Amino acid sequence: MRTERPTRRTRRRRPLTGPVAAGLAAVLLAALAACSDGTDGGRAVKSLPSATGRDDLRGVCPSTITLQMNWYPQAEHGGLYHLLGSSPKVDANRKTLTAPLTVDGHDAGVRFQIRSGGPVTGFQPVSTLMASDPSLTLGVVATDEQVAQAGTQRLRAVFAPMDVNPQIIMWSPQAHPEWKTIADIGRSGATVLYANGVPFMDYLTSTGQLKKSQLDGSYDGSPARFAASGGKIAQQGYVTNEPYSYEHEVTAWRRPVAFQLINDTGYAVYPEAVAIRPGDQTRLAPCLKRLVPIFQRATAEYMHDPAATNKVIVDAVRRFNTTAAYTAEHAKFAHDQLVKYGIVRDGANGVLGSFDPSRVAKVIGLLRPIQARAGKPVPAGLNANDLVTNEFLDPSIHLS
Repeated sequence: MRTERPTRRTRRRRPLTGPVAAGLAAVLLAALAACSDGTDGGRAVKSLPSATGRDDLRGVCPSTITLQMNWYPQAEHGGLYHLLGSSPKVDANRKTLTAPLTVDGHDAGVRFQIRSGGPVTGFQPVSTLMASDPSLTLGVVATDEQVAQAGTQRLRAVFAPMDVNPQIIMWSPQAHPEWKTIADIGRSGATVLYANGVPFMDYLTSTGQLKKSQLDGSYDGSPARFAASGGKIAQQGYVTNEPYSYEHEVTAWRRPVAFQLINDTGYAVYPEAVAIRPGDQTRLAPCLKRLVPIFQRATAEYMHDPAATNKVIVDAVRRFNTTAAYTAEHAKFAHDQLVKYGIVRDGANGVLGSFDPSRVAKVIGLLRPIQARAGKPVPAGLNANDLVTNEFLDPSIHLS
């Protein structure tokens, strides 16, 4: 259940007189009221030409499509932010971005709102937010969270922005040149710092790659423990984040780190897939049949040309006034890591954004005994088709 990204607690006239002036004053007062709640009330939104054909979502999709994220804007989800165009409305209080859903420079006829998560929502799982807030159309969820919540707050994923989980365990190559894998850390007995509740840790200990005795679940996102240890301990992170921040932003370190992807240990979840409530599928099906291919195309466009969307992401994080900046250099690094490590790539069937049901079934099998030991059993008979569907994808859309 991916409810937080602890390593990213970073990152935010006088009226005239006379009849004409009175009208102008009224307009100014309205603009000021809009600004008072943290929105971009004073920013003029460019008028876009209307989309046509299957890109015209009017009357097919909800007038506002809301997407709940589990963190602040970041390059990993660049394809989704790509659909906000170049100047979305920023609500710095609510940490949302809203714009006409923009496809190839055209207005698709509906609004698209992306809501930040993590600290903004008290680190509640997106599945919990989806269960309690009917205004949410879509939410992002990892396969392991889906399995864990399947009995009470089930979600069904319709699009996989990332094919590989970017989470890692990292270490200092200077302090531990002999470590090449997470299993090497396990054999050493060294401390592994992580945020308590991260589900892959139960997998790593149940498979013997790490020992429970070496785990420290007190990680709060600060680099202080890792730096103070001289890199003697290992720590969780993201391939798109820590390798850059520790080398370029963490002043107490300023050196490269080594790592292994959690995905490469056999724990191949789909991270942060776009999902719906199963009960909404019939109602949303006509919309999803048009919207999901738009997500596919936008992801391919972002991966091939990220600069404009990265600018929107960086600007949003700055205006959200989080505790530290997400720089243009950091966003570029994250995008490049998505390419280098195949985080965003075509699915096993060659279709961008697709799911491999056998892979999902394997994750269910891995988690079933772990959840049972935790007293939260996986529903009997749960299968991959309960959690994912390729029904709404356009099979002709590929990244390569």
